[in-house]
Amino acid sequence: MAILHDMDFLLIFLSLGGIFVLCLYRRMSRETRSEPTNWPVVGMLPGVLQNLHRAHEYATQVLSECGGTYVFEGPWFFNIDMLFTCDPANIHHIFSKNFPNYPKGPQFRKIFEILGDGIFNADYELWEIHRRVTLSFLTNSNFYILLLNSAWGKVETGLMPVLDHFCGQGKDFDLQEIFQRFTFDNICKLVLDYDPGSLCIDLPYIPCEKAFSNSVEPLLHRHVVPERIWKLQRWMNFGNEKTLDEAKKAFDEFIFPRVFLKDDKEQEDHIDDDFKLMKIFKKVYEENKIDSSGDMREFLKDTALSSMFAGRDTTSTCLTWLFWLVAKNPCTEAKILQEIETELKIKGDSCWRFFDVEESRKLAYLHGALCESLRLFPPVALEHKSPIHDDILPSGHRLRKNSKVIISFYSVGRMEKVWGKDCLDFKPERWINSANGRIRHEPSYNFPAFNAGPRTCIGKEMAFIQMKVVAASVIYHYRVELVEGHPVAPLDSVILQAKHGLRVRLTKRT
Repeated sequence: MAILHDMDFLLIFLSLGGIFVLCLYRRMSRETRSEPTNWPVVGMLPGVLQNLHRAHEYATQVLSECGGTYVFEGPWFFNIDMLFTCDPANIHHIFSKNFPNYPKGPQFRKIFEILGDGIFNADYELWEIHRRVTLSFLTNSNFYILLLNSAWGKVETGLMPVLDHFCGQGKDFDLQEIFQRFTFDNICKLVLDYDPGSLCIDLPYIPCEKAFSNSVEPLLHRHVVPERIWKLQRWMNFGNEKTLDEAKKAFDEFIFPRVFLKDDKEQEDHIDDDFKLMKIFKKVYEENKIDSSGDMREFLKDTALSSMFAGRDTTSTCLTWLFWLVAKNPCTEAKILQEIETELKIKGDSCWRFFDVEESRKLAYLHGALCESLRLFPPVALEHKSPIHDDILPSGHRLRKNSKVIISFYSVGRMEKVWGKDCLDFKPERWINSANGRIRHEPSYNFPAFNAGPRTCIGKEMAFIQMKVVAASVIYHYRVELVEGHPVAPLDSVILQAKHGLRVRLTKRT
């Protein structure tokens, strides 16, 4: 009888659970508002899980309905409550006005532990050292010589031969992958003084190059999945955590042998001057007795990896969305082409030539098109912050210390109250001052594609130069046609890549 009673109880429990799930599904399917329902026990998690396949677009819809800031309440037993915001006033407060209260902190470091002691995870003195040394390197007059030599060299020996190959065969291909390989080779040359040669006709498989793309989606999941869940996955080595572990191994195997060390005779002989980033950081490490989580070799690997993340993914992502947007707006392509011919004084393939930094600044309309790509599809889609003291945001929301704040950079560029009713339109003209034809400045809290405040990206100028070199070269020589029917949508990840790539066909301009 006791067994029968237990079985009856179990059936009743399962029946009630099934009724609850059915009611929940029907309720969710009838909801017209994006704002998720706050259910007993499970909180707002069901609505989020239902829209996880379009995370950035869903967050934008919710934030738009809620005035730019929204408090997500998860299951009480998971402790994943967090505040989402895309309000420029809140961004300005967090990233600038009250900057000391919002360091990266231990929680950010847990999520992005793969980056170790690199600049993205660093706080306080270590961050200041990273920024000072990197800024000194990027502003050195020798750097732009190095940058242009590397970029134009890769255009000539890698990009154009590969594009000519696909164009000659009349085959469609993934333009996003080509851009990723270009920027990977280029940033390896700048950071490690080594060209891996991933951009060639054979398109060789290089584990480190692929590891960047493979790791960005699991890193987003760490923001929303309870820590105890992804730590369990890591311990059991499956799912997203297995992917991250494989990416870390690929990074280590690629970078460690190429990090400059004093006792490495082969590297020592190869370096003929002091203008090498790893050599500079090695010297700084020794002089400042930097207190890092590993030894000097580990510190240099983390430093290199962070620079490679910044140089590979952000630039290639912007170029991918630029060409998708331009292909969707043919009149924009015509204006960019006309500007290249007029400002650089070239017409006809026989007149094509490399241009320098000053000449790149004359390409204002192309600059505006790149800014529009960055506004609508910022490469870094979101930022995670946590206050070390209680705070009140300009929106009136109260934050307790160590609470989670997610800033959606993706949503900022799609807010009517920030960019007007045409916020979803691709309009390079919005970036050009009609009075003098120069690029119009926009506050970083309205346009956080390069972050904001003291942590604003110091490689911004480098990125624009490199993107103009690539974009001008491709647009001048080819017509880019999208493959009909191929789906193009943002990947649900920290880096806003195209989920299925960008399939295109090329035809030569005549």
